Amino acid sequence: MNRTSRPADTPAADYAGLTPDTLLDAVETSGCRPDGRLLALNSYENRVYQVGIEDADPLIAKFYRPSRWSNEAILEEHEFALELAAQEIPVVAPLAFDGSTLHTSHGYRFALYPRQGGHWPELNTREEREWMGRFIARLHAVGSTRPFRHRPVLDIDSFGVRASQFLQENDFIPAHIGTAYETLVADLLDQVIAMFNTAGNVTQIRLHGDCHPGNILWTEDGPHFVDLDDCRTGPPVQDLWMLLSGDRNEMQSQLIDIMEGYLQFNEFDHRELLLIEPLRTLRIIHYAAWLARRWQDPAFPAAFPWFNTDRYWEEHVLTLREQAGLLNEPPLVI
Repeated sequence: MNRTSRPADTPAADYAGLTPDTLLDAVETSGCRPDGRLLALNSYENRVYQVGIEDADPLIAKFYRPSRWSNEAILEEHEFALELAAQEIPVVAPLAFDGSTLHTSHGYRFALYPRQGGHWPELNTREEREWMGRFIARLHAVGSTRPFRHRPVLDIDSFGVRASQFLQENDFIPAHIGTAYETLVADLLDQVIAMFNTAGNVTQIRLHGDCHPGNILWTEDGPHFVDLDDCRTGPPVQDLWMLLSGDRNEMQSQLIDIMEGYLQFNEFDHRELLLIEPLRTLRIIHYAAWLARRWQDPAFPAAFPWFNTDRYWEEHVLTLREQAGLLNEPPLVI
């Protein structure tokens, strides 16, 4: 059974006015001359298009979701990307026009980027995993030089407490598993808090924040990021654990390869290994809340038709129960 909760405090982002003419007009305000070719690219939070340009290579136009980030937070994302690019770290940085990387047209905020191709990495060889380790280590070396001032922090409150409260208070959790969900999440968050306390005062730096293979593109020159939309402050291990997959033995082997590359360019606090499963637990809770908060956007029911069904929530609770077991296992080692 599909459920149709629509929380009142998360109004749908109004993309209805983002017509082809509006898109082309916006790009033209930068001084570029679109040739009329538009190709919508895969993006859920924002609207992203490849735009043909007369007598030049196509550009990528990214229109930011209204009300998600402040202008200061967006500009801080851009500054981070430009800082990385200046250090020859492979990140596609926004283009500046009239001295600015953030532009406004027809009420929409947008940025323009050079087109950069590539394919999602499989990371199924030791060489690729070591390469990724070196790449992330270099990014972290820059990320540790100064803090974010306007970007969010990856913490238990926002990713765990407030995310689970949102789901419960807005009637997303079906009644027949409501008590089970509430009790389970409370126990999980208690354990996550305890494990963060055990790890102690680990370093907090500027991160990519959402570093899974789907957010990485690979060419013959290696990996690169095309977007830092979720960059935030957090422990360095956050950008490493999502590169791991499979059973414990597989993840252990992958982690060793990644760290072989990482340690060539940066130090790593081994205490952070204790945070891998707590961070995974927080992501599982936060991801469900992210989908729920976006459920009024017509793009989300179309892209995630399996979400907000009784079966989804029942499987979500089973996944969280599995996490309860994983939190009790010894951490991976390097």
